[in-house]
Amino acid sequence: MAHRTKLSPVGAPTRGTTNPNRLRRVDRWITYAPATTRLLRAADSPLVVDLGYGASPVTTVELARWLRRVRPDVRVLGLELDPARVSAAQSAATPPLLDFRRGGFELAGTRPVLVRAFNVLRQYAEDEVAGAWGLVLDSMAPGGLLVEGTCDEIGRLSTWVLVSAAGPVSLTLSMRLAGLEKPSTIAERLPKALIHRNVPGERVHELLATLDTCWATAAPQQAFGVRSRWLETVRLLVARGWPVADPRIRLGELTVPWAAVAPAS
Repeated sequence: MAHRTKLSPVGAPTRGTTNPNRLRRVDRWITYAPATTRLLRAADSPLVVDLGYGASPVTTVELARWLRRVRPDVRVLGLELDPARVSAAQSAATPPLLDFRRGGFELAGTRPVLVRAFNVLRQYAEDEVAGAWGLVLDSMAPGGLLVEGTCDEIGRLSTWVLVSAAGPVSLTLSMRLAGLEKPSTIAERLPKALIHRNVPGERVHELLATLDTCWATAAPQQAFGVRSRWLETVRLLVARGWPVADPRIRLGELTVPWAAVAPAS
């Protein structure tokens, strides 16, 4: 495997903006979702890559802390294209459990079981997403999973796609319920593969429109708190035939199979 470490980094630099706890929603999900926790527990020596962590290593450090709840021996590697960002992150490194290196979609020759890539593909064209997913997954260990998504600046609105070698598996929407005007507010933070699909005739548009309708119908539940309103919203959504199978609904989160929201063409 030594030749893999000599691969040139692949990708385009990101803006690098980040904030503490910005990715707490996806980190929390990774440590509880059955697919990711099974993967981490089954691996002999799990390596997780945080791809494109930005100008500060803070969210990579936080990811490592969350993952140690599942596997205390997990190794986390932050990858960035910008050498200056890699150099700046070294003060937070505690190898071998937490380290930083220059790399991109080729994963710097490593073979992780899990990759988190957040706010990385926003500057890419929609037709480049599948290729980027493929480059990452081809570099991973067999059975590896990619969690790719986006969020707002302080992590109140967040969405992500779970991707396997066979293709996208699911879409998760996660939002801070306090102060939420309507669920479709999250549309501006959809993953790149879906953000331009929020138009009539597309399934993701139908999902968000139905969520808004159910949210309005559930308005009387607001008297018991916003969480009660949200739970009623999801109950109504399921009653309309949407396949929600996420046990973490109470946290303002729901996951649907990718087939339910996949682009029409």
